[in-house]
Amino acid sequence: MKALVLGEFGEQAALLDAARSLRARGGARLDLHSPYPLEGADEVLGLKPSTVPLVVLVAGVIGAISGYLLQWYTVGYDWPLNVGNRPPHSPAAFIPVTFELGVLFAALAIFFGLLAAWFGFPRVHHPVFEVEAFRSATIDGLWLSAEVEGKDAEGIAAELRRLGARQVSIVPEAT
Repeated sequence: MKALVLGEFGEQAALLDAARSLRARGGARLDLHSPYPLEGADEVLGLKPSTVPLVVLVAGVIGAISGYLLQWYTVGYDWPLNVGNRPPHSPAAFIPVTFELGVLFAALAIFFGLLAAWFGFPRVHHPVFEVEAFRSATIDGLWLSAEVEGKDAEGIAAELRRLGARQVSIVPEAT
């Protein structure tokens, strides 16, 4: 059975040092909880750079190309109309729809990509909510959580105390 070990820290530097130390020790899945973004947290946790910008760029380009090709095919090739002696293929007239489809495809890629691949369905309850003091994570608390096997929980808790945690809690995680 797994357990979640939570430690509250008073300063950002102490929190990041503790995360580095526990990551070097290995065996725990770490996460940081803070009311504001922490500089350097991605490196400390070993998170890979996000692929979201690349996915959005590709989807936006595909949307823009499909919008342009749709207009070219319908107006310039399949059903050319001579209106005011203008050429059937007029790239300047195609800019608004091309831009809008690029934005639409990019927005849909963000929404569905994050929902399906990165986040999954929302988790309505998390074991950290069992600790009453964890409410400070939304105001001013800096918390480190380590998901470990139940037998390792006491060792990680002792390590967090040694690293300067103000308070440490162990929450058994229901699997």
